[in-house]
Amino acid sequence: MRLLILLLLFLPIFSFGQNLDVYNQERLKLSENLMLGYASWSVANIGVSSVGWATTENEAKYFHQMNVMWNGVNLAFALPGYFKARKTDPNGFSLATTWKAQNKTEKIFLFNSALDVFYMTGGFYLKQRALLDVDNYHRYRGWGNSLIMQGGFLLFFDAAGVILHSIHRKNKLDGFWDKVQLSDNGAGLKYRL
Repeated sequence: MRLLILLLLFLPIFSFGQNLDVYNQERLKLSENLMLGYASWSVANIGVSSVGWATTENEAKYFHQMNVMWNGVNLAFALPGYFKARKTDPNGFSLATTWKAQNKTEKIFLFNSALDVFYMTGGFYLKQRALLDVDNYHRYRGWGNSLIMQGGFLLFFDAAGVILHSIHRKNKLDGFWDKVQLSDNGAGLKYRL
């Protein structure tokens, strides 16, 4: 009888542990899917712009040139992120490490969103610089337009990453903390059923 009472008292905690594994599995799958989308964008840009770089001239040539170079770097970030999310064991996280990983992911996407605005600003700068440098007019315009487009995509992508991960956290993880509070003597935690 005592064992049954103990099981009933601790069942919500065991249940949350299982839910934590499911939460981490979903979190990692979300990251995996985001990185797959990022890599797909990069590969498509490299393919299309490689042809464009070889077959166009002037501003268009430099636009495609920057797209190829930019997306080579994007791919170098996307693939390790994809494989890391894919191979990470979702069962290896405690509540604390889950919370830490979740916050880190959201902060990375948020920081990258700020960088994306910087990239777009650099693109607008290059377009303005083209007006003052006749010898490099086509190069600066092409590179500028590419940076504006790539920065715009990355801003959309990173904002989506922040939003999707924070919605997942709010719907699945934040509710647990509503049920946890300090014990009456402050030496432990209580979990409300």
